[in-house]
Amino acid sequence: MQQDKHPDYRPVVFRDRSAGYAFLTRSTASSDRTIDWDDGNTYPVVDVEISAESHPFFTGKARVVDTEGQVAKFERRYGDEGREGTP
Repeated sequence: MQQDKHPDYRPVVFRDRSAGYAFLTRSTASSDRTIDWDDGNTYPVVDVEISAESHPFFTGKARVVDTEGQVAKFERRYGDEGREGTP
């Protein structure tokens, strides 16, 4: 590796605020905020919106999608024009 061309690769804590889950890994991500970790060291912390702990694909908890509202919205917008080719 060439010196002074690559970002620092260091331990960072990623925290999923919605699930209350955090994990320590190595990354080039940076943050001004820090967290005291279980091992007694202080690491930069990066807050994320979704992780494997809160993502519906991994948790099996599907979100309710308002498909009826989407159909009504489509019919209001296009009426019978949007149904071309349907008997």
